[in-house]
Amino acid sequence: MSIEVKNITKFYKDQKALDNVSFSIKKGEIVGFLGPNGAGKSTMMKIITGFITSSKGEVLVCDFNIKTKKINAQRQIGYLPEHNPHYLEMYVKEYLLFNASIYKIAKIEVDEIITKVGLTPESHKKIKQLSKGYRQRVGLAAALLHNPDVLILDEPTTGLDPNQLIEIRSLIKEIGKNKTVLFSTHIMQEVDAICDRVILINKGQIIADENLIELKKNQEQVIEVEFDYKIEKQFVETIPNLKSAENIYDTSWLLVFNTTKDMRPAVFDFAHDQGLKTLKLNTKNKNLESLFRELIPN
Repeated sequence: MSIEVKNITKFYKDQKALDNVSFSIKKGEIVGFLGPNGAGKSTMMKIITGFITSSKGEVLVCDFNIKTKKINAQRQIGYLPEHNPHYLEMYVKEYLLFNASIYKIAKIEVDEIITKVGLTPESHKKIKQLSKGYRQRVGLAAALLHNPDVLILDEPTTGLDPNQLIEIRSLIKEIGKNKTVLFSTHIMQEVDAICDRVILINKGQIIADENLIELKKNQEQVIEVEFDYKIEKQFVETIPNLKSAENIYDTSWLLVFNTTKDMRPAVFDFAHDQGLKTLKLNTKNKNLESLFRELIPN
């Protein structure tokens, strides 16, 4: 495993920020670390990177214990923190060459990274002149300089405009083909667009760990329909792929289907065959957003 988190607990004085957290991530996975603000995401990432220490438990990065083999573990990690630190007066290439000198990386490798993250048109500018999207690219470039096996990205898309979001998402997906990526966010669409798997955390505890492909396979579809006349349940139950039917009010029904295929045409055809009219027909797919709302209610 590239990352192994074992029974991590973290106290800030009397406040428990993380409570017996465990998970593992293998090479080649892009995992979304999803939760509301204050759930413990950033704390967990700082522990994985060795920036802070846990109160209990252990973390292994590429089999190196972050407490006892800290330098070895950190050599395997590229880290983009939530508040991306830069020397704003430095030029982009100057800044990356400065970082590369710490790792004893050749200039040609810096040029390759600049090209890889799409910074070539901006590499002659000072960092303070860049948009937030390009500053995030600089941060990613710095995190990738030493070719780490593991990337830890803490809220990398916060504050980006729609075009910047698409660019950074694509970049992370491309990078993630050959590396292990732990991607922290509170935005469900980010996980859906980028990740293979989602770990859901709330109040310092892991409450769900789901493969997105399996989650999507197991999605249900919920349709609320209102007919113009009452109908018996035994007739409603003849609609294909129906899992359950609930008569919620008079002529209104809540229908649950065990498929993600849009079943509204089937419901409409059923009504036509029964001589009914549909007064209302709404569909709601159970997806990552509904999972989030079920597990973390307001």
